[in-house]
Amino acid sequence: MDKMRMESEDIQQENVAKIAALFPNCVTEARDEDGHLKKAINFELLKQMLSDSVIDGDEAYEFTWVGKKASIVEANKPIRKALRPCKEESVNWDTTENLYIEGNNLEVLKLLQESYLDKVKMIYIDPPYNTGHDFVYPDSFIMDNEAYNEGTGYFDEEGNVNYKRENSSTAGKYHSDWCSMIYSRLLLAKNLLSQDGVIFISIDDNEVENLKKICSEVFGQDNFIGMLSVENNPKGRKNSAFISVSSEYCLIFAKNKEKAYFIENVPKKASDMTLDEYGRYVHNSGKRVLVGENSFNNPVTVVSSDKNYSVYFRKKDYSVEIRKEAFGEVDSELISAGYVKYYSYNKGKLVENTYTAEKFMELFHARALAFSAEKIYEKNFSDTIRIKSQLVNSEYEAIVRGKKKNFSMELTTTGAGTYLKTLFRLSDVPFSAPKNTGFWKMLLTLIEDKEMTVLDFFSGSASCADAIMQQNAIDGGKRKWIMIQLPEPCDAKSTAAKAGYKTICEVGKERIRKAGQNIKAENPLLTTELDVGFRVLKLDESNMNDVYYSPAEYSQELLSTLESNVKSDRNDLDLLFGCLLEWGLPLSLPYSSERIDGCTVHNYNDGDLIACFDENVPESVVKEIAKRKPLRAVFRDSSFSSSPEKINVGEIFKLLAPDTRVKVI
Repeated sequence: MDKMRMESEDIQQENVAKIAALFPNCVTEARDEDGHLKKAINFELLKQMLSDSVIDGDEAYEFTWVGKKASIVEANKPIRKALRPCKEESVNWDTTENLYIEGNNLEVLKLLQESYLDKVKMIYIDPPYNTGHDFVYPDSFIMDNEAYNEGTGYFDEEGNVNYKRENSSTAGKYHSDWCSMIYSRLLLAKNLLSQDGVIFISIDDNEVENLKKICSEVFGQDNFIGMLSVENNPKGRKNSAFISVSSEYCLIFAKNKEKAYFIENVPKKASDMTLDEYGRYVHNSGKRVLVGENSFNNPVTVVSSDKNYSVYFRKKDYSVEIRKEAFGEVDSELISAGYVKYYSYNKGKLVENTYTAEKFMELFHARALAFSAEKIYEKNFSDTIRIKSQLVNSEYEAIVRGKKKNFSMELTTTGAGTYLKTLFRLSDVPFSAPKNTGFWKMLLTLIEDKEMTVLDFFSGSASCADAIMQQNAIDGGKRKWIMIQLPEPCDAKSTAAKAGYKTICEVGKERIRKAGQNIKAENPLLTTELDVGFRVLKLDESNMNDVYYSPAEYSQELLSTLESNVKSDRNDLDLLFGCLLEWGLPLSLPYSSERIDGCTVHNYNDGDLIACFDENVPESVVKEIAKRKPLRAVFRDSSFSSSPEKINVGEIFKLLAPDTRVKVI
């Protein structure tokens, strides 16, 4: 039962609604006198809509929203946070190269800027779709935290984070909130992509237009690769209005389109292939005319064009001669020697050949050409064809590496749900609308690099990690992954909560554990070196104490509590990983720890960094570390009781390891 308003009608907003019904393009979002967002009218545009002539004013092609500038500021704003290792929840901590990070992805992405700058080959995200009821990341771009939390319902009545805050389509910030959320994160994510890196983003109808505009701005519209339509619900959604929705989209952008490289990955149907004279499978329709009648090629305007040449071919010894000839000219000597002439024409005009003479000869020597009576074709020997923009569930007999095998590509959410139920041994799906690993494995094979790093910063149920492990098991790859997920509480009524999982992160980590065990069990001989482990890191406040005292406030008692600037609940591992972020080192490399003269010394990646965080570090330990000539060395500031001791440390390194960078925390 709805509550009574007990207040007068908002006539202004009613008028806005009336105008919106007539001129929806004139409705925008703006701030009121209190700084809150609400629906408003673009009066300049409205005037133009009511005028029969052009109204003077500045025009520009741009895409903007309320809070855009603030989201840029937020993306660039530094934070004092830490990623704290959690060995007890990890799998194969010492040997794995995979990372599972719990925390707000905006803040985590900021922390990873140095360690993973230009190092991620592939990013995939499945962000909130802004359906009006799904989770929206509660970022504050305009207000102080207290005001924002109070005004947006970030906290519930008991002071707990309200992860189920709705973003209704009638709300003043319906699109602006979502655009700001995704914009700031994509700005940071772009920095992590390698120069040949690619990002894939799943989305539905609600924000696909805005997302494409944002991506065009962040990555550049020239770096747009394409948009896939993925049929994930063949029967269509029952709750759809007017049209039963059966698909969603996947936007693809490159960091630098000129450097990005895609392989052809969809196996060809055996029924579309025939065996050629060499016993190789050739696609029935995959022959491209290189020389001969061709309506697609340009007429020859310059005789010297590198695509203008005649080809003379002799079948008995498989030999070719290239000649630069005028239209109608024939080399009679070659004809007499048994050669057949080929040239390109269309409607009585000489046209260019498909490739340059150099490329043609390259294909000829690779025996990739087929010669008919009048044309020369390019054979298609590859086992795969380009991915199509419309993806549907596929199951057929395919040609893979020259042999027939059954192929299937599962895309449906129902299939993904069934897989999860089986994996978790539950009667119902423990996660809403999971992505199918079949879709994921297909995306992975678009990129040839089998040792790349993959990032998913809306990891959800960890379908990405699962798919990577499966694909590595299939093709022997060593792809590494970084999953980032907010520890969103599971709904109390959900299957996951009833099964004992408190957060989405717990579901994701358990899925990875179970999936890894299954993959190993199903392929024991082929997965002996398969990395199914992961290091768990959790976002937390800084490892360092915040000290804000005026000189008059210092007392002997206070000074005794400030002997160490490190928080009392932090251990060596916390400090080590804090140093890795500070120095921009990857978080997945091996390290070792040993005791030297009563002190614990940590050696990260064989000398990339050596650290000792003990109190009262003796000179002997400092000298031993220096003798190993690490690239970096770090100690606690409080490890040395006086300035002369600190100076002495510097002198030791100058003498024994002059190239080592030394710091204290």
